[in-house]
Amino acid sequence: MYGTVLGLMIPLLGTVLGSGFVFFMRDEMPPRLQKALLGFASGVMVAASIWSLIIPSMEMVEDDMGKMRIIPAVGGFLLGIAFLLVIDFITPHLHLGSNTPEGPKSKLSRTAMLTFAVTIHNLPEGMAVGVVLAGALQAGSAISTTAALAMAIGIAIQNVPEGAIISMPMREAGNSKLKSFIIGSLSGIVEPLGGILVILLASTIVPALPYLLSFAAGAMLYVVVEELIPEASEGEHSNLSTIGFAIGFALMMTLDVALG
Repeated sequence: MYGTVLGLMIPLLGTVLGSGFVFFMRDEMPPRLQKALLGFASGVMVAASIWSLIIPSMEMVEDDMGKMRIIPAVGGFLLGIAFLLVIDFITPHLHLGSNTPEGPKSKLSRTAMLTFAVTIHNLPEGMAVGVVLAGALQAGSAISTTAALAMAIGIAIQNVPEGAIISMPMREAGNSKLKSFIIGSLSGIVEPLGGILVILLASTIVPALPYLLSFAAGAMLYVVVEELIPEASEGEHSNLSTIGFAIGFALMMTLDVALG
C-alpha cells in the first residue's frame, strides 16, 4: 500500500520541485541542466515503456494467445499514440523551450495556455503510472511495484522542467513567487488523480490490462518523441542529453530486470 501511494505521488513531486525553481532562480533553468534532465527522463521512459509496459502486456496473454500476444501490445500502443495526437490537436501545443518576446498581458495569456496544455498532458502520464501499479497489485502479474516506482521517477524527472516553465513565466507576469509556485505545482495534481482513478477501476479493467499497459507505453513514447527528444537535441549541449539518455535507459533497464 505504501509503495502504491508513493508511486502515485512521485510524479507530482517532480512538478512541485520544478515549480520551486521560482524561489531561487531569476531566469530560466540552466540549459545544461535542462538538457541532462530531459535526456535522462527520455531514457528512463523509453526503457520503462519496453520492460515495464510492452513486455508485460505480451506476457500477460502469452498462455492464452501464443504468437498472437502481439495484438494487445500493438493495438494498445497505437491507441496510446493516437490519443496523445488528439490531445495535441485540441489543446495549445507549446514546447518546453518556446519563449518569444511578449508584453505582460500576452505573457500571462501564453502562460495560461501553457498551464492548460501541461495539465492535460499530465493526465495520461498519471494514468500510465496507475496502470502499472494496478498491474503490480494483481496476483500473478509479471509487473513489480519496483518497476512502477522506477517509471514514476522517470516521469517526475520529466516534470521538473515542466513545473519551472509554468511558475517562472507566472512570476515574470507580475505574480508573487508563492502564487507562481502554487499554480505551477497544481498543474501536476491531475497525475495522482488519474492514477487513483485507474487503480479504483482495476477490478473491472483486468481483462483489458494488457491493452492498457501498451496504451500507456504509446502515450509515454509519444511524449518522448514529440516533446522531450526535440527539446533535448535542439541547440547547444545536446551531447549532455545523449549521455543523460544512456544513463537513464541503462538505470531503468537495470532496475526493472534486476529488481522486477
